[in-house]
Amino acid sequence: MNQSDDAGANGKMDCEQARMYFALLLYGELSFDEEEQVDAHLDTCAECRAALERQRSLHAALDDFAVDPPAPLLRECRAELVAALRHGPGPRPVKLGWWDRFIGYAAPGPILRPVAAAALVVIGFAGARLMPNVAPYFGGNIVAGANQAGFERVSDVEPQSDGSVRIVVDQTQQKTITGSLDDQRIRTLLLDAVRDPNNAGLRADSVDLLMRRAQSAEIRGALIYLVVHDQNDGVRLKAMEGLRPFVSEPDVRGALSSALLTDANPGVRTQAIDLLIQSPGGDSSANIDRATIGTLQQLMSQEKVPSVRQRCEKALELMNASAEIY
Repeated sequence: MNQSDDAGANGKMDCEQARMYFALLLYGELSFDEEEQVDAHLDTCAECRAALERQRSLHAALDDFAVDPPAPLLRECRAELVAALRHGPGPRPVKLGWWDRFIGYAAPGPILRPVAAAALVVIGFAGARLMPNVAPYFGGNIVAGANQAGFERVSDVEPQSDGSVRIVVDQTQQKTITGSLDDQRIRTLLLDAVRDPNNAGLRADSVDLLMRRAQSAEIRGALIYLVVHDQNDGVRLKAMEGLRPFVSEPDVRGALSSALLTDANPGVRTQAIDLLIQSPGGDSSANIDRATIGTLQQLMSQEKVPSVRQRCEKALELMNASAEIY
């Protein structure tokens, strides 16, 4: 049955039917016939005209209304969403949450329904922008820190002459934050920026800043993840450079070995060779490491690029190891 049939065969609406159309009327979504029926009712009903004006005022106020959900509420919603995603498809008990209670108690009638609808749109947009991208080396502490700060997306980072860092954050409107690399909030934002999949330049600039504090296990974990998973060659190379002082650590060597055998870029593979054979003193001398020798020998069995093969062979010679696996 068409919506206009609700008015009855005589084409006249009662007050309840007319008020159900107010929100659509204000958004310009009614058909010509439906609008005519609402207007006809308003011509004869002072109470509905007053109700429409109240709703029109609310509609105008919402145009300037910005929702800033509290951090605890956002964390609760995200936790419920993660739990729902982990549960997977299928029936589960339904528990009324804060939004259900808001709809039930705050918007029971047709006049307040547009308020609830508008709030849903705004909160939904904010929640989607704030929902973290989860990656293995970017743990809950990083994500929680960024969310507690109330930020949405980092769009630019830049070192300042006084040693501080300038960060531009996109919200409904941009805002700029400045602070030291020793400021946990600045570091949290930079860690958030290196997860931005759409801006390789931003990731590279953020890595350039973070590598100055790579003694932090949190930051080293981010650099390791980038070496193995980032799609941009320049970002992977920069992250590897940031890990240079820590090549003796097993997790760093594991990431370099993975890049050596799987990375499609010959420059990245060559850089991985140089780092893996780097001695604690920083020079490329014979750093005897059976796992590294095995990795280099495996590379020799599959490497097609002559320059990389030559670099690998030279590295094995420095280790007094053969190029073949016996």
